[in-house]
Amino acid sequence: MVTIDCMGEQCPIPVVKTRKAILGLPSADTVETIVDNEIAVQNLTKMANEMGYRVSSKKVAEGKFAVTMEVSEDALKKTKESAEPSEDACAPDQRAKSTVIQVASDTVGIGEEELGHILMKSFIYSLTQLDTLPTTMLFYNGGAKLTCEGSPVLDDLKSLEAQGVEILTCGTCLDFQHLKEKLAVGSVTNMYEIARRMTQADRLVRP
Repeated sequence: MVTIDCMGEQCPIPVVKTRKAILGLPSADTVETIVDNEIAVQNLTKMANEMGYRVSSKKVAEGKFAVTMEVSEDALKKTKESAEPSEDACAPDQRAKSTVIQVASDTVGIGEEELGHILMKSFIYSLTQLDTLPTTMLFYNGGAKLTCEGSPVLDDLKSLEAQGVEILTCGTCLDFQHLKEKLAVGSVTNMYEIARRMTQADRLVRP
């Protein structure tokens, strides 16, 4: 049995860590993930059902749950195949398609600001775990703060940049917020270039 300790980790980290552990299995095995909240239990159970694993969960103690997945040889093969790019995805016309992510705020959604910060951090981290990464990320207005010193997502953005994702931040926004000297990842751009990237993108995503 492989045990993964995700106590204190917010979603999607338990799901990501569990998926990585399963992908690393050499053969059929049982994977147990320890979490501290019921949302993580639900998300892990959903993932297991989608991938065809036998799954069960139990409350071990107050604020501690164990989710156990039995990964068969067939299910393991399916998981590994789903993580590999298909022949179609390697075709020139598919490779050329661009996905641009526009980040106009340092939060996700409207409502509780603290929750919005948590969701943005989770969103950026989730991007680092995708099998297909975005082509470009555009940061402007409040989103410009995320590419500067002290940003809670700076390490994840640097990881994305190292993997070939273009990180561009509006220079006017940096100047207005007195952040130009604090830019810590990617490069400065202008609104014309941001507009050009948005209008020419095959897929435009805004969290």
